[in-house]
Amino acid sequence: MSDLEAPLRPKRKKIWVDYFVNFRWIIVIFVVLPISFTLYFLTYLGDVRSEWKSFEKRQKEHDENVKKVVKRLKQRNPSKDGLVCTARKPYIAVGMRNVDYKRARHFEVDLSAFRNILEIDQERMIAKCEPLVNMGQITRVTVPMNLALAVVAELDDLTVGGLINGYGIEGSSHKYGLFADTVVAYEIVLADGRVVRATKDNEYSDLFYAIPWSQGTLGLLVSAEIKLIPIKEYMKLTYTPVKGNLKELAQGYIDSFAPRDGDQDNDEKVPDFVETMIYNPREAVCMTGRYASKEEAKKKGNKINEVGWWFKPWFYQHAETALTKGEFVEYIPTREYYHRHTRCLYWEGKLILPFGDQWWFRYSLGWLMPPKVSLLKATQGEAIRNYYHEMHVIQDMLVPLYKVGDALEFVDREMELYPLWLCPHKLYKLPCKTMIYPEPGFELHQRQGDTSYAQMYTDVGVYYAPGPVLRGEEFDGAEAVRRLESWLIENHGFQPQYAVSELNEKSFWKMFDAGLYEQCRRKYGAVGTFMSVYYKCKKGRKTEKEVQEAEQAHLETAYAEVDMPVD
Repeated sequence: MSDLEAPLRPKRKKIWVDYFVNFRWIIVIFVVLPISFTLYFLTYLGDVRSEWKSFEKRQKEHDENVKKVVKRLKQRNPSKDGLVCTARKPYIAVGMRNVDYKRARHFEVDLSAFRNILEIDQERMIAKCEPLVNMGQITRVTVPMNLALAVVAELDDLTVGGLINGYGIEGSSHKYGLFADTVVAYEIVLADGRVVRATKDNEYSDLFYAIPWSQGTLGLLVSAEIKLIPIKEYMKLTYTPVKGNLKELAQGYIDSFAPRDGDQDNDEKVPDFVETMIYNPREAVCMTGRYASKEEAKKKGNKINEVGWWFKPWFYQHAETALTKGEFVEYIPTREYYHRHTRCLYWEGKLILPFGDQWWFRYSLGWLMPPKVSLLKATQGEAIRNYYHEMHVIQDMLVPLYKVGDALEFVDREMELYPLWLCPHKLYKLPCKTMIYPEPGFELHQRQGDTSYAQMYTDVGVYYAPGPVLRGEEFDGAEAVRRLESWLIENHGFQPQYAVSELNEKSFWKMFDAGLYEQCRRKYGAVGTFMSVYYKCKKGRKTEKEVQEAEQAHLETAYAEVDMPVD
C-alpha cells in the first residue's frame, strides 16, 4: 500500500448514528422529498396568488402588517417577557447551525405574512421586497422582464431577509459586491415601535451600514429596496479546465476575471459571472459567463443547454467534464443558470442521496429534487445534528483574493475536502467601519482584482464530508472549525454566521468590528430588546439566565475589545 493510500489517522469506531446516516436516504425518498415537493408547489401557488394582486393592494397589506408588528412590539413587557425573536420555527432557517437561542424564553413577533414583492420600479431600477421573498420567487417575476437583482443567490429558498441580515453572494459579486451591497434602502421596525427608512445618506445612515451581518439584532426588517440590472435571455458560459498545484489553480481562477493590468472596471475585460470549482488538489474548472440575447444563442452551431430540467446531469458534474474534453462554450437560459446549484444543493445532494446523480434516478424521481433544507433539519434529532457538526463541514471562508492559494492549501491540509467552490466579491471601502471591512491600506498595494474603492475578496465554499471521515478515520470537526476560524482572523478573513461557529466572544470581535454595531445597538434601543449578534450565533443551548446576564453586560459596558478606527 502506498503512502497516499495508507490511512493518515486512526480508524474511528462506528456507532449507531453512522448506520442511520448511511441509510438516511430511505427517509429522504419516502418522507422528505414528497413533502418538499408538496411544500414547493403550495409556495408556488401562494406566489402566483400574490402576483395576481396589484402592487397597490400588496403595499396596503404590507402597511397593515407593519402596524400589527408595531402593536405586538408595544405589547411586550421588558420586565416580564423575554427578548424579541421572530416566530419562525428554528428548523426553517436555511443555515446549518442550530438555532439554539430560541430555546430560551423569548417574545415572538410573527413576520410570516411578509413574503410579497411590493414593487418593480423600472425607472429607478429598484425591486421593493418583503424579507421572506426568496430568490426563486423574485427571478420568476423579473427575468421575463429582462431584469434581475444585481446579486441573485443560487439556491431558490434563500430569502431577502436572510441574505441582508446574514450573508449572500453570487457569481456577479465581483462586480456588485455582496447581496447587502445592492440594497438602497431598508424599512426597519425599531425596538420602540418606530418604523424608519434607512438609506446611506439620510438621518439613519448609521443604521443603514450596520444592518448587514447583524442577524436581525438591531430591529425587524420589513422591506428592502434592492438594485435591479438589465439582463438578456441567455448566459454564454465558458468552461475552462485548469491543472497544476493549488497555488497554480488559484492563479488560474484569479486570471479568469481579474485583468493583470488592473483594469477591473472594464466590462470588455471582466465577465458578468464568475465561479470556479476545485475538484481535487490538481484540477479545477473556471467558469465565466456573459449575458447573451436569444438571437445569439440560437445561431447555427451554438449549443443551448437547459440545465434546469430534472433529468439533466447535476451542474457540478457537468462542469467537471471540461477536465476530460477541454474548454467548451454553451448557452444556458438565464434563470436556469441563476439556480444551477439548487437541484443538487451544490454537491451536498451526493451525501443526502448517494445515487441521486445516477441517470435512472434523475429520469424517474429527479423531478422531486431538491429536498428542502428545513425538512432535512426537522427530521434529524440532537444526535444526528451533533454528528453532522463533527463529521461534516458547511463553511464559507471570505478571504482577500491574493490569499486564495493559502486558503486552498489550508483546507487541503486540515480537511482534505473536495470539491471546493470559489466565488469572488468586492469588499467596499465605506464611509464608516462596518462589521466586515477591507484590509487597511489595501489600495496602496494595487493587487490584482483590487480597485481604489474596493478590495477583491473570495468566498471559498467548503461543503462536504472531509477526507478522513470518508476514509472512516477519526476527525475532530469542532477543532477543525476552530483552526479555520483562527486562520481567518490571522488573515483578515470572515466567516458567515449561518454556519456552525466555535468562536468565543473575544475571538468573534477580533474577526468582526463591533464599533458601529454597538453604537447602533445603544442608539436605537436594541440592547435589552434584541439579542446581541454574537449571542444569537453562539453554539449551544442558551438558558434564560444566560440571556439575561449577557444583555445586562451590554447595558453596563461594551462586551468586547474594539480596535480603534483606522484613518
